Amino acid sequence: MTEILVLYYSRTGKVAQLARLVARGVEEVPGMSARLRSVPPVAAVTESAQPPVPEDGAPYVSAEDLGECAGLALGSPTRFGNMAAPLKHFIDTLGAEWASGTLVGKPAGVFTSTSTMHGGQESTLLSMMLPLLHHGMLIVGIPYTEAALNRTTTGGTPYGASHVDGASGDRPISEDEKILARCLGKRIAETCSRLAARA
Repeated sequence: MTEILVLYYSRTGKVAQLARLVARGVEEVPGMSARLRSVPPVAAVTESAQPPVPEDGAPYVSAEDLGECAGLALGSPTRFGNMAAPLKHFIDTLGAEWASGTLVGKPAGVFTSTSTMHGGQESTLLSMMLPLLHHGMLIVGIPYTEAALNRTTTGGTPYGASHVDGASGDRPISEDEKILARCLGKRIAETCSRLAARA
């Protein structure tokens, strides 16, 4: 099986839910499987290190995960129109992987969750793409040939999958958001499969 790394940071659980939907989309492609990983939180002052394994959810990511996977789906909640600090912190540690070309030529896509419809979804998705481009990755989005992208009244963009959580954080992931998250995972996996067939 060829693995796609589905890597995310989630504070309230909605990005984690999107990650599992992206993973389902990956696994709809024959011969492909998803490897779910998360990043630990960060703080301005750290008195003790995080445990090596989180209490719940996906295990923390390692550099080996990046090298062993054929593609990447990267997810984060929106923080003022940008990715959350824990995910950015992890990306900032990847100098050795950048220098060695670990991610060059691998397909990647991005996903996010915001409180409001205009809370910075698209700028967050674009901000997550920038370091992936520096790493030489091939960015995969969601085309408008996907019907749910044309009819959604919640999340979903051509830049990647998204969810609008509502100001109180209790809005469930809509059917269109679910479809588009799975679509993103499937497109990344299909792109990996096509590239492998041409190699």
